[in-house]
Amino acid sequence: MWQVFLDTKEYASVLSHSQEGPSIFGAAGYLKDTGILHHRMLQTNNTRLRVCLWLAVCVAELFAIPFIPAYTDEQDVYAINNLYAALDSPPLPGWTTYGGDPCIEAWQGVQCTDSHVTAIVLNGANLGGRLSETLVNFTSMITIDLSNNHIGGTVPENLPRTMRKFYLSANQLTGSIPSSLSELTLISDMSLSGNLLTGELPDAFQMLSGLVNLDISSNNLHGQLPSSMEKLSSLTTLHLQDNQLSGTLDVLENLPLNDLNIENNLFSGPIPMKMLNIPNFQKDGNLFNASVSPSPMAPQGSSQFSDVPAPQYMPASPTNIPSVQDDGLTYKTKNVLLMKLIGSVIGAMSSLTVAMLIAIFCTLKWKERKLQYTGFSKRPALHEGERPKEPLNTGLIKQNKEAEKVPEESAQNQREHKINMAGSKSLLVPPLVEKNIRGPIVLNGTSQRIPAKQNPPTTRSFSIAVLQQCTNNFSEENLISSGSLGQIYIAEFPEKKLFAVLKLDDFNSMIPAVDFLKLVESICELQHPNVVELVGYCTEFGQRLLVYRYFSRSTLYGLLHFDNDPSKKLSWNARLRVVLGAAKGLEYLHEGCQKQVVYRYFEPGNVLINDELAVRLSGCGLALVMSPESRTQLSGSSHAFSSYEAPELSQSGSWSEKSDIYSFGVVMLELLTGRKPYDSSRPREEQNLVRWANSQLHDMDALAYMMDPSIQGEFPVRSLSRFADIICRCIQHAPEFRPPMSQVVQDLALVVDDAMKTTDENPYAVRQETTGRPTLNYW
Repeated sequence: MWQVFLDTKEYASVLSHSQEGPSIFGAAGYLKDTGILHHRMLQTNNTRLRVCLWLAVCVAELFAIPFIPAYTDEQDVYAINNLYAALDSPPLPGWTTYGGDPCIEAWQGVQCTDSHVTAIVLNGANLGGRLSETLVNFTSMITIDLSNNHIGGTVPENLPRTMRKFYLSANQLTGSIPSSLSELTLISDMSLSGNLLTGELPDAFQMLSGLVNLDISSNNLHGQLPSSMEKLSSLTTLHLQDNQLSGTLDVLENLPLNDLNIENNLFSGPIPMKMLNIPNFQKDGNLFNASVSPSPMAPQGSSQFSDVPAPQYMPASPTNIPSVQDDGLTYKTKNVLLMKLIGSVIGAMSSLTVAMLIAIFCTLKWKERKLQYTGFSKRPALHEGERPKEPLNTGLIKQNKEAEKVPEESAQNQREHKINMAGSKSLLVPPLVEKNIRGPIVLNGTSQRIPAKQNPPTTRSFSIAVLQQCTNNFSEENLISSGSLGQIYIAEFPEKKLFAVLKLDDFNSMIPAVDFLKLVESICELQHPNVVELVGYCTEFGQRLLVYRYFSRSTLYGLLHFDNDPSKKLSWNARLRVVLGAAKGLEYLHEGCQKQVVYRYFEPGNVLINDELAVRLSGCGLALVMSPESRTQLSGSSHAFSSYEAPELSQSGSWSEKSDIYSFGVVMLELLTGRKPYDSSRPREEQNLVRWANSQLHDMDALAYMMDPSIQGEFPVRSLSRFADIICRCIQHAPEFRPPMSQVVQDLALVVDDAMKTTDENPYAVRQETTGRPTLNYW
């Protein structure tokens, strides 16, 4: 401004000098003074224009400030920074351990209202680490959903008191449930299921009258239900299954429950009569007696819960996250980036308008002054007609167009930052984790399992107390067999349900819990009529137990080699049926399941046979945990076990489906001859079954000598010849010459067909009762 004033004074001085008349230098001096005057006039006008533009920008910035949205509350930023650090800084877009702005920068999974973080939803985001103790610093937190991750540590002692929905299911949390839950007076939904929580339930439910859904299933909780649970006057869904909770259910009697699951606990005593009216009441696997406890008479005027509606669930959507609309706050509203864009655009337009007005005013003044002195110069003004321009942020506009559209009915000043995770559920309450195993879930669309397991049959987590009770404390009376992996016990559950419990021995039980659960997950996916079904597991107190659906005590090994009564030996047609069933099981493992399974140690001890001669393979998928010390038969003979192994294993040690086919051929040879694969009691040249029989399989006279004496004369020659041919191809020394199991099944089906046509005996008929025969099982 001072420079403009000085330039004006100088201009007036030169002008007055030029009006006094010709100088002593004559015309030349006059022209020189005139040129100087013109040059300084141009400088003056340029300076004036710059000053005007500078003033316009300042005014525009002041005008645009009210349109810029507020930044995230400092306490919320501090709390979320600490949470990110505690989670081991996973690759979440936008997140940082220091500073940043979760609301303005749209951090993944973060939802805001105005300048406050109100929800963090990272369900199935492959998170690790632990939860920070600074969660209590969130000023307006409503929803925390970190389900289906790998978060360890304990549940924080202090939590945001404004929280209404708290989901931590399917993680690896340890310790006990904190008693500080009593401070969450606004909580309506809470799920801590599928963790490793221990201890007793805290007596902290007095003030949680608004709690509607509670799931603490699949943990290691014990003790009785606290008396304060009777204060949960809004509770409609309660899942307590798969724990070690005990005592009676009296405290739950007057609650408005519509969905109650208490399976696989230690509850006892009579069941209150009123609870029998709960629409969905699951109570198996407890110690209840047969009596029913009568409910006390309700006093006059007391409220009844029969009219309380069941909790309503929103339909699941593969791409949405849990909504929090029931909290009175709608987060599907205008995005923060959209507000920032609107503010920037309005500010820019305001700046441009003000700048244009000032520029036009300055230009008009400049032109007016210029017309007075057109004689000084014929050159046009350098800045005539130019206007300052404020470039718009086109990148931000483009980004906003690609963002999700906001519903028109959304309320003002609320917004939602969605986490893009295909497959996450959008239930009001996250899936209640019940008897489940979940695989890892990875961000960016790559998966491994689901979050909540949307796969084949659900696998139950049994408590050690329940299994001890059902196996009579793993007594000798319940012992079915002892094998290469451990002991197998029969477990009798209520309603005469039978299961077979495999208790891994000390060496094999050293497998880490994480690897064991992955093993369980892979085995439970094996679903076939000829494969034993896995229904559950137990990992409590360092134990490694697998629970199978009971099928039979009898094995093919026991029926062939431990039953000396000739009248009870398997007939030829029965053997055909058994070997065809086993072949179908192996075919499924090799070619039918989603991921190929190589059995590795296929032998007749793993072929179970029931009274109807139905066949199922046991121990499928367990070879990976079998220790080298356990890879022998009960007799302790390594020769017997190695006789099932393909020749190439001694060189490469690499198992394949071809090595399984070789083992299957050896089992077929056992069925044909009735001999063990290695028998040291026989002459030296006959001790190894494969070496002795291999050269004789195409000699009919030799075959008649090799046949099991108990089935002599029962078989048709054509059927025997085809059977021997299949054996010969399966035990080929070179693996590439062995047929696939699908071809073996097809050929065996033809052998069975021949047997049906040429004999009176139906190969699918039961020849004799097999129950009670000696058994030997090598799981």
